[in-house]
Amino acid sequence: MMPREAGSGNDFNQPPPLRGSNRYLDNRPLVEAVRREGAAWAEDRLVALGQAAGAEAQDWGRLANEHPPVLRTHDRYGNRIDEVEFHPAWHSLMELARRSGTHALPWAEPRPGAHVARAALMLVASGTEAGHCCPISMTSAAVPALRQQPEIAEEWVPRLVSPHYDPRFVPAEEKAGALCGMAMTERQGGSDVRANTTIAQPLGRSGPGAEYVITGHKWFCSAPMCDAFLVLAQAEGGLSCFLLPRWTPDGNRNAFWINRLKDKLGNRSNASAEVEFDGAWARMIGDEGRGVPVIIEMVNHTRLDCVLNSAGLLRAAVAEATHHAAHRSAFGRRLIEQPLMQNVLADLCIESEAATLIGMRLARAYDDAAGDEQQARFKRLATAVSKYWICKSAIWSIGEALECLGGNGYVEESGLPRLYRDAPLNSIWEGSGNVNALDVLRATRQGPGALDAFFAELALTAGAEPRLDACIDALKQELADSGDAELRARRIVERMGTALQAAVLIRHGDPVIADAFCATRLQGDHGRALGTLPAGVDLRAIIERHRPQSG
Repeated sequence: MMPREAGSGNDFNQPPPLRGSNRYLDNRPLVEAVRREGAAWAEDRLVALGQAAGAEAQDWGRLANEHPPVLRTHDRYGNRIDEVEFHPAWHSLMELARRSGTHALPWAEPRPGAHVARAALMLVASGTEAGHCCPISMTSAAVPALRQQPEIAEEWVPRLVSPHYDPRFVPAEEKAGALCGMAMTERQGGSDVRANTTIAQPLGRSGPGAEYVITGHKWFCSAPMCDAFLVLAQAEGGLSCFLLPRWTPDGNRNAFWINRLKDKLGNRSNASAEVEFDGAWARMIGDEGRGVPVIIEMVNHTRLDCVLNSAGLLRAAVAEATHHAAHRSAFGRRLIEQPLMQNVLADLCIESEAATLIGMRLARAYDDAAGDEQQARFKRLATAVSKYWICKSAIWSIGEALECLGGNGYVEESGLPRLYRDAPLNSIWEGSGNVNALDVLRATRQGPGALDAFFAELALTAGAEPRLDACIDALKQELADSGDAELRARRIVERMGTALQAAVLIRHGDPVIADAFCATRLQGDHGRALGTLPAGVDLRAIIERHRPQSG
């Protein structure tokens, strides 16, 4: 028998691997947004991360998901240790994120555009491997919450913002850098955290900064390998927020027991756990009974990251789909030359650009909020709106991108199944769709400030696009009708999200994409699936704007 000759991918009509592309530079809408929103100073680190994301980090992401974390409850001698063991690839991803500043850039380098720069880093990182972005996100988001208790922030913030990744399970004061997680929800309450039953008792004095012991359980503890956690528990004065470290001040392991790791649909590289506290040592953050307002500082930042992670996953899926179609042929033509495939790809590119621009606009609001009350109000409402709509729409968009590869997209080696599994988490984490929709309604009812700021953002395009003007008028009428508002919450928030996307695209997006978005998403010249753009749209121009060029 003659040996088979190895053929190249092109010999067998297979596209070359999308390897070696710079995942930042190839994302033209992102590059434009970074420069427009005031973060051009960070481009060197973005280019460096983009290069790693298109090369060795691809292997790290695959390996970290093929070899998920393992819980070690006891050592060989029967001693309780409650440690989580990770594959080396996970640690490589975490080290890259810390070195890039994704975990703390606005706090380590507080300068104009710092939130925008970090948002771009997060967007690139999430498209490479989404699981490691969870502890990176929470570590960053913990800083503004901890700063509400200055003496605790003085101790912990330098550890959290350190550029060094130190995975050792030792007391935080012995480490080069620390991570912070979160433990809020319980089995009996879920999103209704005020139903929590975990109890906090003071060791001496009570109140902000005081020492407590905490007893109870958490149904979801995000990233249990972290060095400390923001935890909600019932104190005498009501639900309060605490910082609970893995080690006590005397150098002993805290009474923090990991019962099991969750077996999740996606996000498999990252550990999520059910945990119990048995008189665990902690310190109160903020005022007693004000746990939710304190921890909401963390939640708002992680919600922004949910938007960015969704945009990053969608961008990665679009890059794979357009690259595949540019090199794969069927029925005598490359897929990218066939009208129906062009329609699907262009529709996906529209979704990707809209999501990217929303994420970056929100990040600038976080930069501006400190000195501008209107921007602070805008970010509060727009974050909740975008968390609902961007995270939800990314799920079906990534599924459509997977289908562009046909059977190849359904095979694990393509990477698309992992993107598809990871996408729903962003819609669930920090409040699922219903929770976010109801949160938007609450924000619109808390005085006119937030809603006025939201419509002021939309008004920046007044007169430029009649279809958006009509959409805004209809949206105002719908919001003015308070009857059955809770029943209509998803409908209202979807319209708010779509209007915001249109406004940002009109101001800053590609004109062809902005026009197609308004025609389809606002005017209704669109089917119920992607790939139903009307005739006359420059499909090829849209695709070429989003197709990777450097791979």
